[in-house]
Amino acid sequence: MKINTREMILVSFFATLTIIGAKVSLNLPYVPASLQLVFCCFAGILLGARLGMLSQLIYMVIGLIGIPVFSKPIAGPQYILQPTFGYIIGFIVAAYVIGFIRERYNKIFIAILVGIIVDYIIGVSYMYGIINLYIGKVMTIQAALMVGFVPFILKDIFVGVIVSIIATATIPALKSAGLLKVSRK
Repeated sequence: MKINTREMILVSFFATLTIIGAKVSLNLPYVPASLQLVFCCFAGILLGARLGMLSQLIYMVIGLIGIPVFSKPIAGPQYILQPTFGYIIGFIVAAYVIGFIRERYNKIFIAILVGIIVDYIIGVSYMYGIINLYIGKVMTIQAALMVGFVPFILKDIFVGVIVSIIATATIPALKSAGLLKVSRK
């Protein structure tokens, strides 16, 4: 993957924003409420599929090498066995999907909504698997949805609306300044 200095800085900036979003969190039983998804959405919308995904991948790698950047105070490779790790994997895929839809179709809110759904599918599925297969507790799919989806979906749809409004207002200025690639409609 060829990447220039400006792109490196932007990718690093959005990885850092995701770290900040992880630290602004409310600890709930299995899944903390945080602002990570806000910056994942912005990364996909503003950086595009490839760079948005890279920013979230870098965020994950920083945590897996042992730097405490996740919303829970655990770092290192053992975090893979945490029920919430699937949401972090979901950020990577969601940023790519959001960027892809924005680049191809320029449908900002739809891109964000699809990205949020992708993150939930990966996150809730991963949590369900870790709790049932690794932790050894029994959790039904309905219980996984009640813990990892229901408490957050309204907040995240609201976040999607806010990100869409901000992105819609800023994208024309970023394009005219040559800081954002033009959509391939």
